[in-house]
Parts: sequence; structure tokens; C-alpha cells
Amino acid sequence: MSMAAITFTNILIFSFFFLSPSVYATDIRYCGKEADYEVKIYRVDISPNPVTRGRPATFSLSAFTEKAIRGGKLDIDVSYFGWHVYSDTHDLCTEISCPVPPGDFVISHSQLWPVFTPPGSYSLKLKIVDANRRQLSCITFGITITFRSFVGTF
Repeated sequence: MSMAAITFTNILIFSFFFLSPSVYATDIRYCGKEADYEVKIYRVDISPNPVTRGRPATFSLSAFTEKAIRGGKLDIDVSYFGWHVYSDTHDLCTEISCPVPPGDFVISHSQLWPVFTPPGSYSLKLKIVDANRRQLSCITFGITITFRSFVGTF
């Protein structure tokens, strides 16, 4: 292999790992093994991933419902090494247009992580409840928070 081909290959590998967009799906788990939720969340995309403290991160939840959702809330609980550190509630209709018709839908929510957020692994629990506070879905997933992003810094 020529030196030019080796250099080109190295540049391609570097570009793929360090300059590609940092949006990745994360593993999700339902809160109850036996639960049969009305809303099936099948994917969570986090951008950027890992999350950078002091900068906003966007969480996009891909989901499916057989029934229309007329309103409700998103309840978010965050834990750090098993310790509950943060809770937040958002009106579902400010995150997505209501009523949500039956079928596939995406909820996107941006969250600014304070600059004093300790870096490390966090666990998030997200519940979707309807206007009567009846739980429609509940998932948990992990995120990693870093000091700064390395994407686009080269």
C-alpha cells in the first residue's frame, strides 16, 4: 500500500470517529418488567452524547401509541450513583402538539446541564402520565456527562 493510501485511510478513520455527529441511541429499560404500557417508547436519541455540562442536550424519544393522548406530563428523575439529585416535570403539550394522534410520534426535550454538574454516569427515569395522572409509560436509561465535548474541537 502506498504512503498516500495509508494517509488517506488514517484521515478517513479519524474523521469517522472524531468529526461525525455525536447523536447516539441509548439503551432503555421499562420500569416494570410485567408492565404493559399504553405508550411504547422504542428509542431514545441523545445529542450530544456524551452530554457536556454547561451546554444543552437534546433527548428525542421515539414512541408509539394506539390511543390519542389529549394531554399530560413528562416526569423526569435523575440519579447519580444511586442518589436522587434532580426532578423536573414538563407539560406534554409544550413538548409535542396535542392531541397526539394514534401511531408513531417523537418527543424532543432540551435540557441545560449546569456547569457545576459533576462528570460521570447518571440514571434517568422518565414517566409519561396523562391528564388524569395515569401512567402511560415509564423508562430508565443512562447518560454520561463530561467536562467538555471533543466533537468538532480539532
